[in-house]
Amino acid sequence: MRQVNLGGKSTSVVGLGLWQFGSPEWGWGPDLGEAAAIEIVNRALDLGINLMDTAELYGDGKSEEILAKALGSRREEAIIATKVSPTHVTRSRVKQAADRSLSRLKIDTIDLYQVHWPNRFIRQKSTMTGMRELLESGKISEVGVSNYPLKLWQKSEDALGRPVIANQVEFHLLDRSPLQDLVPHAQRTGSVIIAYSPLAQGALGGRYDSGNLPADFRSSNPMFSKSGFETIAPLVDELRAVGEAHNATPAQIALAWLLHIPQVVVIPGARSVEQVEANASAADIELSDAEWTRLKETAEAVTPAASRRKLTRIAAWLLGAR
Repeated sequence: MRQVNLGGKSTSVVGLGLWQFGSPEWGWGPDLGEAAAIEIVNRALDLGINLMDTAELYGDGKSEEILAKALGSRREEAIIATKVSPTHVTRSRVKQAADRSLSRLKIDTIDLYQVHWPNRFIRQKSTMTGMRELLESGKISEVGVSNYPLKLWQKSEDALGRPVIANQVEFHLLDRSPLQDLVPHAQRTGSVIIAYSPLAQGALGGRYDSGNLPADFRSSNPMFSKSGFETIAPLVDELRAVGEAHNATPAQIALAWLLHIPQVVVIPGARSVEQVEANASAADIELSDAEWTRLKETAEAVTPAASRRKLTRIAAWLLGAR
């Protein structure tokens, strides 16, 4: 498994996202249970996947508890990343939240502690003072953020007084906005972009199309409608075509497209050992520059760029922090 430096630790470029553990919206209970989760985590470790990403929000802490049980004696093989909720980001609350996560995870130190979303009403100075005190106490090893625009990421570093080594953001072929400024910043500073929803919640995986729509919570997302899949069909077709040259699936090529970019790691979820194995194999696919560009250009042709820019401006205002 290829690796990248994350705060001095060798981190697999393919990680394991754990939103699905303990979360009913992803089928926890009827479709996925604790035994399968334990098997998924252990198979990931066997394959060289060591980045495990969870959050106190996932399953109201259940995901962290399941990860602790799944790791068992293999904790030292994993780099554990978890996230503090945006309602817990004052100086005192961030420390209290970290203590709760440490207890659920049954560990002494969180390898990467991330702010899940910025809170417009809480100053970065308050949040990062709490983070700095957690660093000094040894309860966390590194600080990261999630869903932060570049200026706020830089402001968080100023407030912390040291690098904030990772920014976890939605990043896939249908949302390439991190290429504009976040990725260049990470490449200049040696920090890392952690791409969540790298398959656009499965839209790029080739499993669904306009005649086969998911019946879960994604059904309310316009992207997972009949017209939504018709719009992105040319991109999925291109992923399939490139995949034929590499003996790979559309999902693996979509992951490989992200992994072609220096300082980017991906954290796809998995609900089966087979999915973990397929995700891990994506790290071995080497796209040519021409293939990467062709996929990007195809994606640009199917993405409603004007609408996305408008949404980005609105999000930047809503998520702005002081």
